[in-house]
Amino acid sequence: MIMERKTNLKLATRLLLLLCIMFAGLIAASVLGILVVNLGMLAMLTVQDVFAFIVPAILAMAIFYRRPLHVMCLDRAPGLKAILVVLAFYLVSLPAMNWLVDFNQSVTLPSWMSGLEQAMRTMEDSAADATEQLLDINTLWQFLSSVFVIGIMAGLSEEMLFRGAMQRTMQDSRLNTHAVVWITAIVFSAFHMQFFGFIPRMVLGAWLGYLLVWTRSLWVPIIAHTLNNSTVVFFSYMANKGIVAEDFGDHLGLPAPGAFPWLAVLSLLASLALAVWASRSLPEE
Repeated sequence: MIMERKTNLKLATRLLLLLCIMFAGLIAASVLGILVVNLGMLAMLTVQDVFAFIVPAILAMAIFYRRPLHVMCLDRAPGLKAILVVLAFYLVSLPAMNWLVDFNQSVTLPSWMSGLEQAMRTMEDSAADATEQLLDINTLWQFLSSVFVIGIMAGLSEEMLFRGAMQRTMQDSRLNTHAVVWITAIVFSAFHMQFFGFIPRMVLGAWLGYLLVWTRSLWVPIIAHTLNNSTVVFFSYMANKGIVAEDFGDHLGLPAPGAFPWLAVLSLLASLALAVWASRSLPEE
């Protein structure tokens, strides 16, 4: 895909400018949250998505390129095959991802870093409390509004910034495509400031990045991201209604204590096979 630049700024300068615009948007969103009385958590998240992710992504790419939406791959509709791959991969990879989440949460740092570990676990607990409040969904209206904010808006805004702007900007350089995908995935995971969820979120970010590379449509990783988030909202709503267990699906792939995680390994192998097939099949769309 040809990227017609407006400016010859170096890659590092473009990335720095993108991050500066993003942090300016975060500050603007925070100020707006302070000024507007009784702004609910979901409304605050929507404001943050718009000002800290969507606007900075489009603004930065409009500064760098003549056709920003084209460079961000927002002008290419997702193919049916790609959508089916997203659905299949989500189902197939669930046991492996559950095991990876459990593994990451069980990581302990050396004793001389115990203070840092305690601080990070305190941050994790705070994030978990905030997430629990967000997922305290008991009515249909709460469910629909949560899907819109946590699922659709978060999926759209984060993909526009990290994959549409950051990854695509790095692809317009001499960097290897795989390096670009994984660097973006690392930044994406680090931005969430959750060390004990860093690895699975990084892997998710890499999958989303490869989807963009293979399909050349940002809508495909947006759909995948939205599916991932919305599923969490859906099962939280079902659990609060007493229809499913509170931790429904979270233990799929986790072995009994001392047992080998066979289901997780099979899930990993199937996921890798599907990813290899997708890398060869999706670019033909």
